Amino acid sequence: MVFDVGQDAPFFHLPNAHPNVGAHEMNLDDVMGDNGAIVVFSCLHCPYVVGSVARIEALAAHSKDIGLGFVAINSNAGNPNYASDSAERTREACGEGINYPFLIDESQTVAAEWGAERTPEFYLINKDRVLIYRGRYDDSPTNPMHATTSEFEDAVNQYINGEIIQNQQTDSIGCSIKWI
Repeated sequence: MVFDVGQDAPFFHLPNAHPNVGAHEMNLDDVMGDNGAIVVFSCLHCPYVVGSVARIEALAAHSKDIGLGFVAINSNAGNPNYASDSAERTREACGEGINYPFLIDESQTVAAEWGAERTPEFYLINKDRVLIYRGRYDDSPTNPMHATTSEFEDAVNQYINGEIIQNQQTDSIGCSIKWI
């Protein structure tokens, strides 16, 4: 099954690697803000994620201001071939300055249910828990200076302003999720 725009967000319940932000374990209800939530499938090793770190941090901070919950999910943590994405390394990275909950999907069940394919991959859920955008942040995840589009930011702004989201789905650009 593929999770598409217009469908209800699949529920999840995962451990949180962040020692200071969010509960020890979190589910979709915990993440939801008054206006919905942003869910980002992410990791630590991918150069596309590394190039987007500042944008993801800013997005997490801004989401609070506009009533959106925010969470990242690491679905590479259970793959022994990617030690840099392990649950332990994710906990360390959270302690080094990440300002949002970073959940661990070692079984990759949540990534499969959500149809996540790449890191980073962005999902915007409205207050009714319905998917209203999925895909990339923009067309240049490794270098924001080269971006010529702003699909995710546009979708968030259009939603918050009560407008119709013009581009509800884009192809993600990033590293593939490292399926076990």
